[in-house]
Amino acid sequence: MVPRYSRPAMTAIWEAEARYSIWFEIEAHATDKLGELGVVPAAAGKALWDWWATAPVIDVPAIDAIEAVTKHDVIAFLTWVADRVGEHSGGDLARFMHQGMTSSDVLDTTLSVQLRQASDLLIADLDALLAAIERRAMEFKYTPTIGRSHGIHAEPTTFGLKLAQAYAEFSRCRARMIAAREEISTCAISGAVGTFANIDPAVEAHVAAKLGLAVEPVSTQVIPRDRHAMFFATLGVIAGSIERLAVEVRHLQRTEVLEAEEYFSPGQKGSSAMPHKRNPILTENLTGLARMVRSAVVPALENVALWHERDISHSSVERFIGPDATITLDFALGRLTGVIDKLLVYPERMQKNLDRMGGLVHSQRVLLALTQAGVSREDAYAIVQRNAMKVWQSDGALSLLDLLKADPEVTGKIAAADLEASFNLDYHLAQVDTIFARVFGK
Repeated sequence: MVPRYSRPAMTAIWEAEARYSIWFEIEAHATDKLGELGVVPAAAGKALWDWWATAPVIDVPAIDAIEAVTKHDVIAFLTWVADRVGEHSGGDLARFMHQGMTSSDVLDTTLSVQLRQASDLLIADLDALLAAIERRAMEFKYTPTIGRSHGIHAEPTTFGLKLAQAYAEFSRCRARMIAAREEISTCAISGAVGTFANIDPAVEAHVAAKLGLAVEPVSTQVIPRDRHAMFFATLGVIAGSIERLAVEVRHLQRTEVLEAEEYFSPGQKGSSAMPHKRNPILTENLTGLARMVRSAVVPALENVALWHERDISHSSVERFIGPDATITLDFALGRLTGVIDKLLVYPERMQKNLDRMGGLVHSQRVLLALTQAGVSREDAYAIVQRNAMKVWQSDGALSLLDLLKADPEVTGKIAAADLEASFNLDYHLAQVDTIFARVFGK
């Protein structure tokens, strides 16, 4: 986790104090149920909660000091809690904590809680981004711009349609994030090798209900890591969508294009050497952050194949990718929302670029008109391409419409008025409303 690319709410989920708080809740809820079942004294759970109600400050350094001796984080935590509860209650009821449980019951269930909490923030991030994209899409719904394939002028579209595509994509990302949240929200309190030999399944059901989780059907001591793989793969897909939109902005900001650019604030500097520079630093940064989020996907997939009922080869990986991937994605979504919200858009430059190549963007309409006039597709293609290449080689100085009007193979089949109608820009915008209705439901 790099503070430069972190936001407080997401970072707080992964702080040691937050983790230990969840550990305590799991242990205390489990002890409550064990007391109800008569396995431990009913007073044991009450002693834990009574101590907790005194708003204890979790002494992370003290727990770390115990772990330095035990070489086991859960045991260190349990030892610290038992000492504090004993001091508070004057008894040794804390010895009934963790009855029939194993460390993975605590660790895996806690990770589920943390990833679910992270999911809630990421879903809220996506909602904010979607709102920004929708607002700007409506603003530029009918603003014509050139569509490009292979980076080359293709046919007209609108800037609103570009943003509508992004809205649809991030709507799918939101749906995937909701599914990933559900997938990861499971609880395992099943004891060694997951057989419930030393703990009643009712304890697991009780803890799951208290934490808002589902019961893991078969935990084999650990929650199966295919769930986590799906979660981090979803983060990777969202990162890919972030990069897709970021790269689009970067291309549009190139000097020779300059159809849109990142907001450049008063006092901002673009280069230490060149005072004129306005660089797409935010979207370049987003491209890099997306790579970092995606770097968590392969390790998460490799964590699926654990030995037999469990090993801990996944543990060190998740200590990295859990915080890093969620914190980075949270930051990236917030940054992208800001980019879209303040994006500078230049319709005049879009029109200038549309006109840049002498009407070549209308070549398909002429091709279709010739075929409908009785010319074979092969011949029609050759006629239009022959004239289009002259315009291309003139770097747009020549007009495709003028060349076609002077070509007897064209004028012999298409009236001048119909030929001119083939160069009407509005033709390409006729279905904008249809597409917007599909995307935004309006």
